[in-house]
Amino acid sequence: MDRVTTTAPRRAELAAFLRSRRARITPGDVGLPPGPRRRTPGLRREEVAQLAGVGVTWYTWLEQGRRINASVQVLDAVARTLRLDSAEREHLYRLADVPEVPQHGAGEDLGAEVHEILDNLDPLPACVYNSRYDLLAWNAAYAVLFPTLTSRGLPERNAIWQCFMCPPCCNPILHAEKERPLMVATLRSAFVRHLGEPSWESFVRRLSAASPDFARMWADHEVARPGTRMKIFQPSGAGLVRTTSTSMALASPPETRMVVYTPMDDESRDRLAWLRANPRDPARGHVH
Repeated sequence: MDRVTTTAPRRAELAAFLRSRRARITPGDVGLPPGPRRRTPGLRREEVAQLAGVGVTWYTWLEQGRRINASVQVLDAVARTLRLDSAEREHLYRLADVPEVPQHGAGEDLGAEVHEILDNLDPLPACVYNSRYDLLAWNAAYAVLFPTLTSRGLPERNAIWQCFMCPPCCNPILHAEKERPLMVATLRSAFVRHLGEPSWESFVRRLSAASPDFARMWADHEVARPGTRMKIFQPSGAGLVRTTSTSMALASPPETRMVVYTPMDDESRDRLAWLRANPRDPARGHVH
């Protein structure tokens, strides 16, 4: 089946989607006068084009489902004008055949209620990852358990990157060599949904170049899903902390999950409490 045949239904869906989003916005919503004799319930095409800063003909062709090339910057402008949320924006990019859905600031699309849940779970360490293991949000208990990870900036604030690249003296995971294959298999399962996306392919390429172990495991094509597992940590100065790691999918943003680490015994619970009272900065005066 050629590309023209496979693209046609997607372009028709794109046209219908844009018309529906345009119809729900009134002129008053964007500071325009209603004007006389409006035959459309929402904005006109030329109004969307003007507000987005694109040509009227170009936007008309886009909404008609014609085969035109749409850049990330232009689609971003259209998405802002039509007030698309994160799920709608992702839908727009995929319908427009843009291979990479733009990644905005980490955690910015998480609702306030998710941050509140994380805070209320304290003293249980808890965080939110996306399917690439980017760390999007966390609570204070998680920060003292994973100080090396939470102290990093993007793009290295990524759990699988740190698991392979962090020196053993700063890696809190006991028996990390057993955890790494599971993480790679989980990443591989998610990767199939992002084939052709430059950010995903670049991430895998960079980590493969930096870590021969990752490259070898990636080549094995093992797959797995996030789930409930026992994880043992050895944070500096606290002794072993045994936990049950529970992964729960979030409804929004897409492909995000909350992970909660529950102590398996009183000793582990006490050691987590000690860590909270005695936080350590691994970057300060530390020699690997």
